[in-house]
Amino acid sequence: MANISNFISIPVARLFTVVAVTLISVFLIACAPQGYTVKKQTVAGTQIPTTTVYFYPSKGQSDDQQKRDRYECYLWAVKQSGFDPGQAQLAPHQRVEVKPAAPPGADTASGAVGGAIIGSMMSPRRDPGFGLVFGMITGAMMGAASDAARQQQAEQAQQYYDAKEAKRYAVIERQARDYRRAMTACLEGRGYTVR
Repeated sequence: MANISNFISIPVARLFTVVAVTLISVFLIACAPQGYTVKKQTVAGTQIPTTTVYFYPSKGQSDDQQKRDRYECYLWAVKQSGFDPGQAQLAPHQRVEVKPAAPPGADTASGAVGGAIIGSMMSPRRDPGFGLVFGMITGAMMGAASDAARQQQAEQAQQYYDAKEAKRYAVIERQARDYRRAMTACLEGRGYTVR
């Protein structure tokens, strides 16, 4: 009877160890941060839509009259277009950059180490090397899949932010074009030549 109890107690102890390591691993994975980080950065090379309108006083308007007309047309163009070139929407262009939180290959390496540990604990005593190698390969494959999923998640988030920014810029460009048209119409209506 002593032999049977020793035989049963060894696998139960290993099973307990494997279950404990697995539960700890699951707990640590659940505590992991999101798969990517979001960072805003200023981009210098982005073009801001032009709102400049050049006009010439074709009816001999004085400097004071030109300033008054330009200011009144500015107010009218802002009201008509809903766009004010002096507002913050034209501040230095911001670009959102999304990067995976962990460096590439981090999950592959940690999966290989964890798999090697679990594989060596589960292997029979006479061949622990096989369990170690099998666990390492299996863990590395699972980690590589996790790395790929994290990268894909970051790329999808980047596409979302890029599309959102392109849409925002298209709206600003349309509003700037409407502002220039309104400003031109107003100045031409007051007797100026506009280019």
